[in-house]
Amino acid sequence: MSVYGASATRDRQAWLFGLTGPQFFLILAAGFPTWMAIAIGQWVTLLVLVPLWGVVGLLICLPIRGHSAFQWIGVLFRHLAGAAFGWSRFQSKAAAGDLDLGDGENDQDDGDAGEADLPGILAGIQIHDGPPMTGQTARPAIIQNHATRTWAATARIVHPGIGMSDDADRFRMGAGLTEMMEAATAGTQIDLVVVQVRTVPDDGTERAEWVRHNARTDEPRVSAQVNDQLDAMTAGAAVRREAFVTVVVREDVINKDAKRAGRGVIGRARILYSVLAEVEARLTGSIGCTRVNWLDSSELAVAIRTGFEPGDAPALADAAIHHRDNPSIAAGVPVGAAGPTHASTALRSYRHGEWESISSTILLPRKGARMGALARVLVPSQPGERRALTVFYRPVSQQAADRTTGRAQMSAVMAGTLREKAGVVGRAKDRHSVGNLHERDEKLESGRSLVRVSSAVSVTVPAEWNVQDFGRRLDASIRISGFTPLPLDGAHDAAFAVSAIPLGAGLPRKRR
Repeated sequence: MSVYGASATRDRQAWLFGLTGPQFFLILAAGFPTWMAIAIGQWVTLLVLVPLWGVVGLLICLPIRGHSAFQWIGVLFRHLAGAAFGWSRFQSKAAAGDLDLGDGENDQDDGDAGEADLPGILAGIQIHDGPPMTGQTARPAIIQNHATRTWAATARIVHPGIGMSDDADRFRMGAGLTEMMEAATAGTQIDLVVVQVRTVPDDGTERAEWVRHNARTDEPRVSAQVNDQLDAMTAGAAVRREAFVTVVVREDVINKDAKRAGRGVIGRARILYSVLAEVEARLTGSIGCTRVNWLDSSELAVAIRTGFEPGDAPALADAAIHHRDNPSIAAGVPVGAAGPTHASTALRSYRHGEWESISSTILLPRKGARMGALARVLVPSQPGERRALTVFYRPVSQQAADRTTGRAQMSAVMAGTLREKAGVVGRAKDRHSVGNLHERDEKLESGRSLVRVSSAVSVTVPAEWNVQDFGRRLDASIRISGFTPLPLDGAHDAAFAVSAIPLGAGLPRKRR
């Protein structure tokens, strides 16, 4: 079985002895009083300043669950300020009685029913009905994010999985994903490709409907009894997986072409559709997807609603089934009511409606990982638990890739030279990092592309359950899979939005 990601390197390399640039200069600034005491000969004061300098250095450099003490102080201060000013609490317009459903039935253009009412980092998102795609009657929903100035579209995909695939098939799928990323880099229009998989508790609504239509009246009684017993035994633990792909483009990249294509939402949609067609061809090609369905506004609203409220999925599925037989039965949910009725952010969890979630990021191991290694993360530890995994692929332009690779190589060479001058023995991981940088430089020179990969995973359980226990189970699943979890304490609301809601809201471009 092949290993993937073995040649991956860190996005930002340390400058000196494992320190980043800001950490290095902060330590130098903190040592200024010590140098002044040496310069003026204040030796008694020096005995006090040197230990203080060491304490400040530990607070700046020593990582605690992925962040330094100074960063944790900033997180705590922002959390307390948000709680004091009410920024960490959300109430929807529907819960407050301010939602205008418009004049017509299922009308997404009148009133507030067509406007997304979402909390946190999703508050700047607006959903538009796009024009029909060429040769199709579908009108994919166009997702406009005013905060990040991006446009996106989401597709529900069906993939047979890789559990029974051999090495040749897995290599072909990995090569297909690589080709799609290289095409995105060459085209310069795609800013982000988001792949999301959600493990949803299944109450058997769709299966019961299928059995009702396909059951045979002349079935033997023993066979019927066995099927009923199996159904009763597996119903509580049954789960189903749903996968989404979201393609995101930036406004500053497509705005000129959009002006020539018709301006406004229509112009952006036409440019986005050309990108979607290329991505769909890659997905149904060597990647192996059997179906790609770009979601319209009503389908996207259901995906958002079931993301925030997994318990609503059975009722929505039942309504959709009966709507096909009787169009007078309302199906789906308005976009304006797709979000949670209320939400609140705590330091170590995020509550949305009657559910509570904990999220983590996943750090790729230095030695790489086998394709499919994260499948264990998506397995619920208890019936009624929902898990969601999202992987973000951000293509890097050729110029930026060359620049960052050169800078990283320079930092690695400088750090190695200083270690050699100081008599510090080089470690294997340092040599491995330098080797990966040289390998990356060779691949870029041969025409390959550089892609930033990040991922987030969340676990959602009913609010009355002990969510911290399920968070620990999630971290254990990540470690068993060979990865390192990093819980996003202080930012679980944003982490849940990017890991469980298929709207293309990605991780920030720069760490702050």
